[in-house]
Amino acid sequence: MTVKKVGVVGSGIMGGGITEVAAAAGHEVTLRSRELAAAEGTVSGIERSLNKRVEKGEIPVEQRDETLSRIRVTDNLHDLADCDLVIETVVEDLATKRHLFSELDRVCHDSAILATNTSTLPVVEMAMETGRADRVCGIHFFNPAPMMALVEIVRPITVSGETISEAVEFAETCGKTPVVVEDRAGFVVNALLFPYLNNAVRLLENGVASMEDIDEAMKGACGFPMGPFALLDLVGLDTSLAILDALYEEYRDPNYAAVPRLRRMVAAEQLGRKTGAGFYEYKRS
Repeated sequence: MTVKKVGVVGSGIMGGGITEVAAAAGHEVTLRSRELAAAEGTVSGIERSLNKRVEKGEIPVEQRDETLSRIRVTDNLHDLADCDLVIETVVEDLATKRHLFSELDRVCHDSAILATNTSTLPVVEMAMETGRADRVCGIHFFNPAPMMALVEIVRPITVSGETISEAVEFAETCGKTPVVVEDRAGFVVNALLFPYLNNAVRLLENGVASMEDIDEAMKGACGFPMGPFALLDLVGLDTSLAILDALYEEYRDPNYAAVPRLRRMVAAEQLGRKTGAGFYEYKRS
């Protein structure tokens, strides 16, 4: 099956990014949010993103208009019934995702692929909420989805080879580089990335260097585009904490045990860019 119609569940940063990527690649995309106004706001954000690309001369006006014309919004899950692929990007909570997959299984046609954009949670537990475990996989885009080239295609033990092949093909049609990974907490990227981020916070707590100097050191010595604290703010400290907790739950490795400062900042709702304050402060748009 070639994926033509794509459903995206969740109108947050990742939902909007995946919607933009899929629509730009020529797919008809239905973006579903619990509140229609939220989905409409996400499309407005996509339009602003595309306008910037037009202004920079990266794409013609016609491409922007064609991309936007392929997107429709809804607050009704049943409007995803004719989609060939549905990707969920809702809150990183296993109970919430399991319930959603059960609902999607009832709504979507039998051959549709149901995918999760989870960065850490076990895909197999979502698959087993459906009657089509062989058609459930992970398709993990990175933030910001329009810019990041990599997509992790996550293979739970229940999935068919055909489904994985179709997911890889979808990622490639979106201009991305897919890597196929086993269904283990953190997959490849986050399993390696988050001990580094966590240990950066530990260095700060231990007074080894200032936050700014740690960021500058990792950019200057390792060639990273941003330091660990700027990256934590971009990812979101709540999301980062959830990922670390899931990694620690699976592996019991001390490197995955979240540093207390991170947990305190989440409790104080200092979540990074999304709230205007994290390790750094940001102007709210």
